[in-house]
Amino acid sequence: MFVEADADVTLDQFGDALQPPFPCLEELLFDVPGSSAVLDAPVFLIQVTRLKCGGFIVALRLNHTMSDAAGLVQFMKAVGEMARGADTPSVLPVWERELLDARDPPRITCTHRDQVEDTKGTLMALDDMDHRSFFFGATQMAVLRGRMPPHQQNSSTFEILTACLWRCRTIALQPDPEEEVRVLCAVNVRTKFNPPLPAGYYGNALATPVAVTRADRLCQNPLGYALELVKKAKADVTEEYVRSLADLMVIRGRPHFTVVRSFVVSDTTKAGFEDVDFGWGEAVYGGPAKGGVGAIPGVTCFYISFRNRQGENGIVVPVCLPAPAMRRFMQEMDALLKEPAPTAATTNKKSTFVLSSL
Repeated sequence: MFVEADADVTLDQFGDALQPPFPCLEELLFDVPGSSAVLDAPVFLIQVTRLKCGGFIVALRLNHTMSDAAGLVQFMKAVGEMARGADTPSVLPVWERELLDARDPPRITCTHRDQVEDTKGTLMALDDMDHRSFFFGATQMAVLRGRMPPHQQNSSTFEILTACLWRCRTIALQPDPEEEVRVLCAVNVRTKFNPPLPAGYYGNALATPVAVTRADRLCQNPLGYALELVKKAKADVTEEYVRSLADLMVIRGRPHFTVVRSFVVSDTTKAGFEDVDFGWGEAVYGGPAKGGVGAIPGVTCFYISFRNRQGENGIVVPVCLPAPAMRRFMQEMDALLKEPAPTAATTNKKSTFVLSSL
Protein backbone atom coordinates (compact mmCIF):
# COMPACT_ATOMS: atom_id res chain seq x y z
CA MET A 1 0.00 0.00 0.00
CA PHE A 2 1.46 3.32 -1.09
CA VAL A 3 0.63 6.77 0.28
CA GLU A 4 1.73 10.14 -1.11
CA ALA A 5 1.78 13.26 1.03
CA ASP A 6 3.03 16.87 1.02
CA ALA A 7 4.28 18.82 4.02
CA ASP A 8 4.59 22.59 4.13
CA VAL A 9 7.93 22.40 5.96
CA THR A 10 11.60 22.18 5.08
CA LEU A 11 14.12 19.63 6.27
CA ASP A 12 15.83 22.27 8.44
CA GLN A 13 12.60 22.88 10.33
CA PHE A 14 12.77 19.34 11.73
CA GLY A 15 15.93 20.38 13.61
CA ASP A 16 17.12 17.71 16.03
CA ALA A 17 13.88 15.76 15.50
CA LEU A 18 15.44 13.82 12.61
CA GLN A 19 16.23 10.96 14.91
CA PRO A 20 14.06 8.57 16.89
CA PRO A 21 11.62 8.94 18.43
CA PHE A 22 10.12 11.00 15.59
CA PRO A 23 7.44 13.22 17.17
CA CYS A 24 5.35 13.41 13.96
CA LEU A 25 5.60 9.76 12.98
CA GLU A 26 1.84 9.32 12.72
CA GLU A 27 1.85 12.03 10.00
CA LEU A 28 4.88 10.66 8.19
CA LEU A 29 3.34 7.18 8.11
CA PHE A 30 -0.44 7.34 8.17
CA ASP A 31 -1.91 4.18 9.68
CA VAL A 32 -4.32 3.30 6.89
CA PRO A 33 -7.31 1.50 8.44
CA GLY A 34 -7.08 -2.23 7.90
CA SER A 35 -3.40 -2.17 6.93
CA SER A 36 -1.77 -3.21 10.20
CA ALA A 37 -2.92 -6.81 10.60
CA VAL A 38 -0.52 -9.71 10.11
CA LEU A 39 -2.98 -11.65 7.92
CA ASP A 40 -5.11 -10.32 5.04
CA ALA A 41 -3.24 -7.00 4.99
CA PRO A 42 -0.52 -5.45 2.81
CA VAL A 43 3.01 -6.74 3.35
CA PHE A 44 4.27 -3.14 3.13
CA LEU A 45 2.84 0.26 3.97
CA ILE A 46 4.97 2.96 2.34
CA GLN A 47 4.49 6.73 2.51
CA VAL A 48 6.53 9.32 0.64
CA THR A 49 6.19 12.84 2.03
CA ARG A 50 7.45 15.67 -0.19
CA LEU A 51 8.88 18.71 1.62
CA LYS A 52 8.73 22.25 0.26
CA CYS A 53 12.55 22.43 0.20
CA GLY A 54 12.67 19.66 -2.42
CA GLY A 55 13.63 16.92 -0.02
CA PHE A 56 11.42 13.99 0.86
CA ILE A 57 10.88 11.42 3.59
CA VAL A 58 10.28 7.73 2.89
CA ALA A 59 8.58 5.94 5.79
CA LEU A 60 7.90 2.22 5.64
CA ARG A 61 6.19 -0.40 7.79
CA LEU A 62 6.70 -4.06 6.99
CA ASN A 63 5.20 -7.35 8.06
CA HIS A 64 8.10 -8.72 10.12
CA THR A 65 7.11 -12.32 9.43
CA MET A 66 8.35 -11.73 5.87
CA SER A 67 11.71 -10.13 6.46
CA ASP A 68 14.30 -8.96 8.96
CA ALA A 69 16.32 -5.71 8.80
CA ALA A 70 18.83 -7.12 6.32
CA GLY A 71 16.05 -8.28 4.02
CA LEU A 72 14.26 -4.94 4.30
CA VAL A 73 17.42 -3.04 3.34
CA GLN A 74 17.89 -5.42 0.41
CA PHE A 75 14.39 -4.51 -0.81
CA MET A 76 14.95 -0.77 -0.32
CA LYS A 77 18.28 -0.88 -2.17
CA ALA A 78 16.61 -2.76 -5.02
CA VAL A 79 13.94 -0.03 -5.28
CA GLY A 80 16.70 2.57 -5.23
CA GLU A 81 18.66 0.85 -7.98
CA MET A 82 15.61 0.61 -10.22
CA ALA A 83 14.68 4.23 -9.46
CA ARG A 84 18.14 5.13 -10.78
CA GLY A 85 17.55 3.23 -14.01
CA ALA A 86 18.49 -0.40 -13.38
CA ASP A 87 16.34 -3.06 -15.07
CA THR A 88 16.86 -5.59 -12.28
CA PRO A 89 18.32 -5.46 -8.75
CA SER A 90 22.03 -6.22 -8.39
CA VAL A 91 21.11 -8.78 -5.71
CA LEU A 92 18.17 -10.92 -6.76
CA PRO A 93 15.73 -11.95 -4.01
CA VAL A 94 15.89 -15.54 -2.75
CA TRP A 95 12.84 -17.14 -1.07
CA GLU A 96 14.05 -20.68 -0.17
CA ARG A 97 12.50 -20.67 3.31
CA GLU A 98 13.13 -24.43 3.46
CA LEU A 99 16.78 -23.65 4.27
CA LEU A 100 15.69 -22.91 7.82
CA ASP A 101 13.14 -25.71 8.18
CA ALA A 102 13.24 -27.83 11.31
CA ARG A 103 14.99 -31.19 11.11
CA ASP A 104 13.14 -34.49 10.83
CA PRO A 105 12.63 -35.44 13.56
CA PRO A 106 13.04 -32.09 15.34
CA ARG A 107 15.30 -32.18 18.40
CA ILE A 108 16.36 -29.47 20.86
CA THR A 109 20.11 -29.91 21.32
CA CYS A 110 21.10 -26.54 22.81
CA THR A 111 20.04 -24.47 25.78
CA HIS A 112 17.62 -21.68 24.88
CA ARG A 113 17.11 -19.42 27.87
CA ASP A 114 14.49 -17.05 26.50
CA GLN A 115 11.41 -18.81 27.92
CA VAL A 116 10.29 -17.96 31.46
CA GLU A 117 6.98 -17.29 33.19
CA ASP A 118 6.21 -14.09 35.07
CA THR A 119 5.55 -15.58 38.50
CA LYS A 120 5.89 -12.34 40.46
CA GLY A 121 3.96 -9.90 38.31
CA THR A 122 7.14 -8.05 37.38
CA LEU A 123 6.24 -6.75 33.93
CA MET A 124 7.00 -3.02 33.84
CA ALA A 125 4.16 -0.54 34.19
CA LEU A 126 3.24 0.80 30.74
CA ASP A 127 1.69 4.11 31.75
CA ASP A 128 3.67 7.36 31.60
CA MET A 129 6.30 5.97 29.20
CA ASP A 130 9.19 8.27 28.28
CA HIS A 131 10.97 7.97 24.89
CA ARG A 132 14.48 9.42 24.50
CA SER A 133 17.51 8.90 22.31
CA PHE A 134 21.14 8.70 23.42
CA PHE A 135 24.13 9.39 21.17
CA PHE A 136 27.37 7.46 21.51
CA GLY A 137 30.21 8.87 19.45
CA ALA A 138 33.93 8.17 19.58
CA THR A 139 34.36 10.15 22.83
CA GLN A 140 31.56 8.37 24.68
CA MET A 141 32.67 4.93 23.50
CA ALA A 142 36.26 5.64 24.55
CA VAL A 143 35.07 6.43 28.08
CA LEU A 144 32.97 3.25 28.26
CA ARG A 145 35.77 1.13 26.81
CA GLY A 146 38.15 2.61 29.39
CA ARG A 147 35.95 1.25 32.16
CA MET A 148 36.56 -2.31 31.04
CA PRO A 149 39.45 -4.41 32.41
CA PRO A 150 42.57 -4.71 30.21
CA HIS A 151 41.78 -8.23 28.97
CA GLN A 152 38.41 -7.02 27.62
CA GLN A 153 39.66 -3.95 25.76
CA ASN A 154 39.34 -5.70 22.39
CA SER A 155 35.59 -6.24 22.86
CA SER A 156 33.33 -4.94 20.11
CA THR A 157 31.42 -1.68 20.35
CA PHE A 158 28.17 -3.68 20.38
CA GLU A 159 29.30 -5.82 23.31
CA ILE A 160 30.50 -2.87 25.42
CA LEU A 161 27.46 -0.73 24.70
CA THR A 162 25.07 -3.60 25.44
CA ALA A 163 26.76 -4.38 28.75
CA CYS A 164 26.56 -0.73 29.86
CA LEU A 165 22.95 -0.20 28.78
CA TRP A 166 21.80 -3.48 30.33
CA ARG A 167 23.34 -2.62 33.69
CA CYS A 168 22.08 0.99 33.73
CA ARG A 169 18.61 -0.09 32.65
CA THR A 170 18.42 -2.76 35.36
CA ILE A 171 19.43 -0.30 38.06
CA ALA A 172 16.84 2.15 36.72
CA LEU A 173 13.98 -0.39 36.81
CA GLN A 174 14.77 -1.40 40.42
CA PRO A 175 13.87 -5.11 40.20
CA ASP A 176 13.92 -7.44 43.18
CA PRO A 177 17.68 -8.05 43.74
CA GLU A 178 17.15 -11.83 43.68
CA GLU A 179 15.18 -11.86 40.42
CA GLU A 180 16.78 -13.03 37.20
CA VAL A 181 17.26 -10.38 34.51
CA ARG A 182 18.25 -11.07 30.92
CA VAL A 183 19.46 -9.39 27.76
CA LEU A 184 18.62 -10.84 24.34
CA CYS A 185 20.90 -9.95 21.43
CA ALA A 186 19.52 -10.23 17.90
CA VAL A 187 22.25 -12.00 15.90
CA ASN A 188 22.29 -12.29 12.10
CA VAL A 189 22.87 -16.00 11.35
CA ARG A 190 23.34 -15.81 7.56
CA THR A 191 27.04 -16.65 7.83
CA LYS A 192 26.67 -19.23 10.61
CA PHE A 193 25.91 -21.97 8.09
CA ASN A 194 28.26 -23.99 5.90
CA PRO A 195 27.67 -22.96 3.19
CA PRO A 196 26.19 -19.57 4.21
CA LEU A 197 22.64 -18.65 3.26
CA PRO A 198 22.40 -17.25 -0.30
CA ALA A 199 23.22 -13.56 -0.66
CA GLY A 200 19.67 -12.66 -1.67
CA TYR A 201 17.93 -14.47 1.20
CA TYR A 202 15.60 -11.86 2.69
CA GLY A 203 13.63 -13.77 5.34
CA ASN A 204 14.16 -13.65 9.08
CA ALA A 205 17.61 -15.13 9.62
CA LEU A 206 18.34 -14.24 13.19
CA ALA A 207 18.61 -15.76 16.63
CA THR A 208 18.30 -14.12 20.04
CA PRO A 209 20.84 -15.65 22.43
CA VAL A 210 20.32 -14.76 26.08
CA ALA A 211 22.58 -13.61 28.88
CA VAL A 212 21.02 -14.23 32.31
CA THR A 213 22.03 -13.27 35.83
CA ARG A 214 20.52 -12.09 39.10
CA ALA A 215 19.75 -8.40 39.33
CA ASP A 216 22.00 -7.83 42.34
CA ARG A 217 24.96 -9.54 40.66
CA LEU A 218 24.56 -7.45 37.52
CA CYS A 219 24.34 -4.20 39.47
CA GLN A 220 26.96 -4.89 42.14
CA ASN A 221 29.70 -6.30 39.94
CA PRO A 222 31.95 -4.17 37.70
CA LEU A 223 30.91 -3.62 34.10
CA GLY A 224 33.29 -6.35 32.99
CA TYR A 225 30.92 -8.90 34.55
CA ALA A 226 28.04 -7.85 32.27
CA LEU A 227 30.38 -7.69 29.29
CA GLU A 228 31.55 -11.26 29.81
CA LEU A 229 27.93 -12.49 29.92
CA VAL A 230 27.09 -10.67 26.67
CA LYS A 231 30.16 -12.05 24.89
CA LYS A 232 29.38 -15.60 25.99
CA ALA A 233 25.76 -15.33 24.82
CA LYS A 234 26.85 -14.16 21.37
CA ALA A 235 29.43 -16.97 21.14
CA ASP A 236 26.68 -19.55 21.76
CA VAL A 237 25.20 -18.90 18.30
CA THR A 238 26.49 -21.65 16.04
CA GLU A 239 24.85 -23.53 13.18
CA GLU A 240 23.79 -26.22 15.65
CA TYR A 241 22.26 -23.56 17.91
CA VAL A 242 20.20 -22.18 15.00
CA ARG A 243 19.07 -25.69 13.96
CA SER A 244 18.08 -26.41 17.56
CA LEU A 245 16.13 -23.13 17.66
CA ALA A 246 14.21 -24.04 14.50
CA ASP A 247 13.36 -27.40 16.04
CA LEU A 248 12.22 -25.71 19.26
CA MET A 249 9.79 -23.59 17.24
CA VAL A 250 8.13 -26.74 15.91
CA ILE A 251 8.17 -28.71 19.17
CA ARG A 252 6.84 -25.88 21.35
CA GLY A 253 4.50 -24.20 18.88
CA ARG A 254 6.46 -21.07 17.95
CA PRO A 255 6.64 -19.46 21.42
CA HIS A 256 7.36 -15.75 21.74
CA PHE A 257 10.58 -14.94 23.54
CA THR A 258 10.03 -13.83 27.10
CA VAL A 259 9.60 -10.16 27.89
CA VAL A 260 9.77 -10.74 31.65
CA ARG A 261 12.71 -8.72 33.04
CA SER A 262 14.14 -8.78 29.51
CA PHE A 263 16.08 -6.25 27.49
CA VAL A 264 16.25 -6.90 23.73
CA VAL A 265 18.88 -5.14 21.60
CA SER A 266 19.11 -5.14 17.82
CA ASP A 267 22.15 -3.69 16.05
CA THR A 268 21.15 -2.10 12.73
CA THR A 269 24.39 -0.16 12.26
CA LYS A 270 25.64 -2.65 9.65
CA ALA A 271 22.28 -3.24 7.96
CA GLY A 272 22.91 -0.47 5.42
CA PHE A 273 19.86 1.78 5.84
CA GLU A 274 22.06 4.84 5.38
CA ASP A 275 23.30 3.50 2.00
CA VAL A 276 19.89 3.44 0.32
CA ASP A 277 19.87 5.91 -2.59
CA PHE A 278 16.66 6.64 -4.50
CA GLY A 279 18.52 8.92 -6.91
CA TRP A 280 18.99 11.98 -4.71
CA GLY A 281 22.15 10.84 -2.90
CA GLU A 282 22.88 10.07 0.73
CA ALA A 283 20.03 10.24 3.23
CA VAL A 284 20.16 12.47 6.31
CA TYR A 285 18.82 9.59 8.40
CA GLY A 286 18.13 5.94 7.72
CA GLY A 287 16.94 3.42 10.29
CA PRO A 288 14.17 2.50 12.74
CA ALA A 289 11.76 5.28 13.64
CA LYS A 290 11.43 4.50 17.34
CA GLY A 291 12.53 2.22 20.15
CA GLY A 292 10.46 0.21 22.58
CA VAL A 293 8.58 -1.62 19.84
CA GLY A 294 7.17 -5.11 20.16
CA ALA A 295 4.63 -6.98 22.28
CA ILE A 296 5.60 -4.98 25.38
CA PRO A 297 6.71 -1.36 24.84
CA GLY A 298 10.06 -0.55 26.37
CA VAL A 299 11.66 -3.98 25.97
CA THR A 300 13.40 -3.55 22.61
CA CYS A 301 15.89 -0.93 21.49
CA PHE A 302 17.99 -0.47 18.36
CA TYR A 303 21.55 0.64 17.65
CA ILE A 304 21.37 2.99 14.66
CA SER A 305 24.13 4.62 12.62
CA PHE A 306 23.82 8.38 13.02
CA ARG A 307 25.62 11.63 12.25
CA ASN A 308 24.81 14.40 14.71
CA ARG A 309 24.48 18.07 13.87
CA GLN A 310 28.16 18.58 14.62
CA GLY A 311 29.03 16.11 11.87
CA GLU A 312 30.21 13.40 14.25
CA ASN A 313 29.46 9.82 13.29
CA GLY A 314 28.29 7.46 16.00
CA ILE A 315 25.39 5.37 17.24
CA VAL A 316 22.02 6.66 18.38
CA VAL A 317 20.00 4.43 20.72
CA PRO A 318 16.28 5.14 21.25
CA VAL A 319 15.22 4.03 24.73
CA CYS A 320 11.68 3.72 26.08
CA LEU A 321 11.07 3.42 29.84
CA PRO A 322 8.54 4.48 32.47
CA ALA A 323 9.29 8.14 33.28
CA PRO A 324 10.69 7.55 36.82
CA ALA A 325 12.94 4.77 35.50
CA MET A 326 14.08 7.00 32.62
CA ARG A 327 15.28 9.62 35.09
CA ARG A 328 17.29 7.00 36.96
CA PHE A 329 18.62 5.58 33.68
CA MET A 330 19.83 9.01 32.57
CA GLN A 331 21.52 9.52 35.93
CA GLU A 332 23.35 6.19 35.65
CA MET A 333 24.46 6.82 32.06
CA ASP A 334 25.59 10.34 32.94
CA ALA A 335 27.70 8.96 35.79
CA LEU A 336 29.30 6.38 33.48
CA LEU A 337 30.16 8.94 30.83
CA LYS A 338 31.30 11.81 33.04
CA GLU A 339 33.09 10.28 35.99
CA PRO A 340 36.78 9.41 35.55
CA ALA A 341 37.36 5.88 34.35
CA PRO A 342 38.54 3.51 37.11
CA THR A 343 42.23 2.85 37.53
CA ALA A 344 43.79 -0.59 37.30
CA ALA A 345 43.89 -0.75 41.09
CA THR A 346 40.11 -0.42 41.36
CA THR A 347 39.02 -2.37 38.29
CA ASN A 348 38.34 -5.58 40.20
CA LYS A 349 36.54 -4.03 43.14
CA LYS A 350 32.79 -4.43 43.45
CA SER A 351 30.58 -1.39 43.53
CA THR A 352 27.70 -0.84 45.93
CA PHE A 353 24.19 -1.64 44.73
CA VAL A 354 22.44 1.74 45.08
CA LEU A 355 18.95 2.46 43.82
CA SER A 356 18.43 6.13 43.16
CA SER A 357 15.48 7.81 44.83
CA LEU A 358 14.85 10.13 41.88
